[in-house]
Parts: sequence; C-alpha cells; structure tokens
Amino acid sequence: MLYIKFILKDSIINFLRFDQIDRRRLKLGFGLGLLSMVILILAFILLEEYIDGEAIILDLKNRLDISFKEYIWIAVYITFVNSLLEEFYFRGFIFLKLYQSDFPVLGYLYSSALFAVYHVAIFATWFSWELMLLALAGLFVVGLIFNWLNTKSNNFLNSWILHICADIAIVLIGFYLFWTI
Repeated sequence: MLYIKFILKDSIINFLRFDQIDRRRLKLGFGLGLLSMVILILAFILLEEYIDGEAIILDLKNRLDISFKEYIWIAVYITFVNSLLEEFYFRGFIFLKLYQSDFPVLGYLYSSALFAVYHVAIFATWFSWELMLLALAGLFVVGLIFNWLNTKSNNFLNSWILHICADIAIVLIGFYLFWTI
C-alpha cells in the first residue's frame, strides 16, 4: 500500500478501481467459484486414497499447533482475509500492473507462477511429488483464470470471489479431515 501511495502516487481506492466493476463478470466469478467448489471436492473424493489425511491433520496439530477450535478461526481468516491479500498482491498488484504496462503475457505467466509456487509452503509436506506437481499445475491454471477474470474491470474483485469459493471448498475438506481422523 505504501508503494501505491508514494511510488505510484495513487490512492488505494483509485488503484482498486471498484468503480469499474463489470456485473456480468461478477456473475461469471460466482459461477466459476461454484464450479471450483465442485471440482475441488470431486478431486478430493477421487484422489482421497492417495492423500494421507491423517498426516495432514497431524501436521496441523503437531507442527503448526492448530486444534479443531483454532481451525475454525483460521478457516475464516484463510477464506476472507488471506484470499484478499493474495488477490491484492498477485492480481491487483503484479498482474494488473504488468497487463496495463503492455506486458500482458508476462503478467499472466509471472503472477500465475508466483501464485502456484507461493502455495507450496502450505502443502509441501502433505503430498507425494506426483500430487504436488498436479497441485502446482492446477494452481498455475487457476492463476491464469483469475487473471483473465480481472482483465475487463481492471480490479481483482472477480478473482477474489472465485478465490473465496475455492477456499470454502478447501476448508470444508479440512473440516471433514478433522472430523473423521
């Protein structure tokens, strides 16, 4: 935010461009968000035998010291606050600035790649290398979709809506793992 205010010499409100919201794209963001929830839950169901849910929960409990009660609050934070911060940075800051600076291909690839690699720290110990590669590829493609959603309105609200929906599916899977293990 300091960069926006002092280097770009722009206000945060103007930078976010909420006055340029495209309602049709918002509907698309919601629709893709619901689709992402279905895809993520189906992917979990199909790959559940390859996912060591017990190891994930033990990692959350032992390494990260997260109990079920704390997970509830962390789930709310991840879904609404962390997703906002990620979208502000990866789409609102990196992608849209490169896209608007006549580097659209670099914007798409760079922000999507950073978005995918950023998430490795979260699940690095949870998956086999094959599932890790699948997750990275999926996150990269999702980053491309997030970027595309934001091109018309020049803000990240559309991708944030989609991101919230995807995070809801992920935290629901986390609740399922906590309840069943």
